[in-house]
Amino acid sequence: MVMMTFEANLSFSATLALLGLTAVGYAAATAGMKLATSGLSVLPLALVSGGLLLAVLAEIMLLRGTELAVVYLAIVAFETFLVLAFAVFFLGDVLTMKQLLGAGLVLSGLALVSH
Repeated sequence: MVMMTFEANLSFSATLALLGLTAVGYAAATAGMKLATSGLSVLPLALVSGGLLLAVLAEIMLLRGTELAVVYLAIVAFETFLVLAFAVFFLGDVLTMKQLLGAGLVLSGLALVSH
């Protein structure tokens, strides 16, 4: 079995990069699940499996150098933003002012509790 080892103390830029990769992976998996609702094909399955693999690997490396509570909140905030952008720009979803305000409150709350 091959074991990879990584430095436990991550730099700020490495933390941001891993955070981004984790959020992108989860958002890609979510997009794949949404696309699969209209029929299973290679693209949705690739997005789900590839996205989850990317997210898991990046998050494991990220957790070696940061606290779970802080990391989880940051991932959820970034993933939420990515999924909303995907829904609006690629699926044509229309968000009402109430939904936008709610999303803003959720993201603000996540930012507040992470500091």
